[in-house]
Order: sequence, then C-alpha cells, then structure tokens
Amino acid sequence: MTFARELKGRDITVNAVAPGPTETDVLFADLANSKNGEQMRQRLVDAVHLQRIGTPEDIAEIVLALAGPVRWVNGQIIHTNGVFI
Repeated sequence: MTFARELKGRDITVNAVAPGPTETDVLFADLANSKNGEQMRQRLVDAVHLQRIGTPEDIAEIVLALAGPVRWVNGQIIHTNGVFI
C-alpha cells in the first residue's frame, strides 16, 4: 500500500479491512427487496466457511486490534470474511 510507504519511519501503520457479507440494515433491506432474498442469504452463508454471515462486532474486533495492540502489521489488506484460502 502506497500510503504505508509514504509514512515509512514515522511509527504509523496503515492497513485496510475488507469485510465480507455483514449483517447490516443495508444487507437486510437488499435481501428483503429481492424476490429471491432467502435464497441469496443462504448462498452467502454457504460461501462462508464459518457458515454464518459476519456481524459488525466481527469487523470491529479486527479494527480494534489494528488500532491497538497489533503494531507489527503494516501495509496489509485484512480480509474479514470468514473464509480461508
């Protein structure tokens, strides 16, 4: 990540969090407005190895870790989607 390189030597870390499907009002509204909403929701769950849609708290845990005690991670994109590769 370019910004991490720009801040080299300043003891500032730069990371990005890339969440997967997350239980939010927007997701629920999109599914509710879709004629196949329940099928779409089940496809999302099936695509996640943890077999559930993430919660805002799941994402917040990663953000809090990166903002706090995790100081040796820099210039990374952290995929918070419940999937392993």
